Amino acid sequence: MADSIMSKAATMEIPINSNGDTGTPEDDSLEQDLQQVMVSGPNLNETSIVSGGYGGPAGGIIPTSSIKDIRMKSRGVSMPNIQSSISQHGHHRDQHPGSSNHNTSNSAEEVPRGVAVEKLDSVKKWGINTYKCTKQMFSEKFGRGSRTVDLELEAQIELLKDTKSKYENILRLATALISHFQSMVQTQQALGDTFTDLSQKSPELQDEFGYNAETQKLLCKNGEALLGAISFFVSSVDTLVNKTMEDTLMTIRLYENARLEFDAYRSDLEELSLGPRDAAAMVRIEMAQHDYQIHRDKYERLRSDVTIKLKFLEENKVKVMHKQLLLFHNAISAYFAGNQQQLEQTLLQFNVKLKPPGSQKPSWLEEQ
Repeated sequence: MADSIMSKAATMEIPINSNGDTGTPEDDSLEQDLQQVMVSGPNLNETSIVSGGYGGPAGGIIPTSSIKDIRMKSRGVSMPNIQSSISQHGHHRDQHPGSSNHNTSNSAEEVPRGVAVEKLDSVKKWGINTYKCTKQMFSEKFGRGSRTVDLELEAQIELLKDTKSKYENILRLATALISHFQSMVQTQQALGDTFTDLSQKSPELQDEFGYNAETQKLLCKNGEALLGAISFFVSSVDTLVNKTMEDTLMTIRLYENARLEFDAYRSDLEELSLGPRDAAAMVRIEMAQHDYQIHRDKYERLRSDVTIKLKFLEENKVKVMHKQLLLFHNAISAYFAGNQQQLEQTLLQFNVKLKPPGSQKPSWLEEQ
């Protein structure tokens, strides 16, 4: 019966409507017979492959299990090994992505956490240091705390500050002299041009206007030479004051800050040393001793830097001012003595180069 039903199912075409139903009672019975065959039929793992077709000889039937064994043996692999390798591969595949994602998330979380902790420690140290220094500063102002004083170095620092203030005054006066003298030179230039014009338009006074025009032009030329000498003097003194001295004063400010920090941590260590000597206090004393040593080394290093810079500054100041004061004196004396040759020799001696005429005139935008 089963063979007749299978042959019938293999040769018949079952029409199916748009809803998927066959639509005939005969087809319903055929579907029930097929379901019965599928339930009561042989196991799929034990089915056979027919080499000939329906109704062929029994000798052409080959069990499928034997075909599977032949293929596996030809490849050198057995079914239990394949199943175990597949299960192990699936197990590792299930575990590996989760562990990598977990490690990646942990490393991604540790980076911002470490940066935040580092910033927090930096802010904490800055706050403690600011508090100690502020406390020390007020203690010194109100006469309650002691401060470290190097009398010799403090005297040199005060002398430098006073010298810088006086040199700044020289700069202001010399700059004002340049401004006034430049106005006078411009006036002499205009006056000489006027005399030249009048000498051409007044035949009866041509000689007199001509003499005065030549004199004003000569004074204007010597005035420009003097302006070049004074400008060179101002430039050199400005470099000495606003660069060399300022650099030394910057180091002095760092030294003074280091001195304040050193005294603050020294006072803190002295207060802890006078307190109790239990285990917690000894730990705090040890930490205070460590901080005190760090700021002491910083203070001594900057004090040495200040001493060296003050020494070199003094030598440089004497060298520069000796040259510039000699230039200023010789140029002023030659100009007011009317000695044009000596004035030119002074400029050559100190390598003063004059700017070409008209280079300092304002542009047409500035004149508007």
